[in-house]
Amino acid sequence: MLTDHDNYYLKQEEPYKSCLLALKDIILGLDDSITPEWKYGLPFFYYKKKMFCYFWKDKKTQEPYIGITKGSEMEHPLLEAGNRKKMKIFRVNPNEDIDVKSIKEILKTAMTLYR
Repeated sequence: MLTDHDNYYLKQEEPYKSCLLALKDIILGLDDSITPEWKYGLPFFYYKKKMFCYFWKDKKTQEPYIGITKGSEMEHPLLEAGNRKKMKIFRVNPNEDIDVKSIKEILKTAMTLYR
């Protein structure tokens, strides 16, 4: 039986679907303590049973991004705070190659905030 988390990806149109599925694999491959969850009507990822990051789309550009829940505690040139107080985002262009190196770097840094 498919979960809400699984159904989210299946409902996306290309190229978003492929992009988000690749991002999901990257995130889940970082650590066995990362689990997919469904929270607030969107796909979240928990690290050690705590909210870690999530996927969403920019309302204006429809560009997907990874929201980092402890982003305010991090500094990285590719993270944007916008008008968010606690979270920062990493934008992903679904029509370009995914910057796997930067994503892993950012998320591994975020993981250190949970230890």
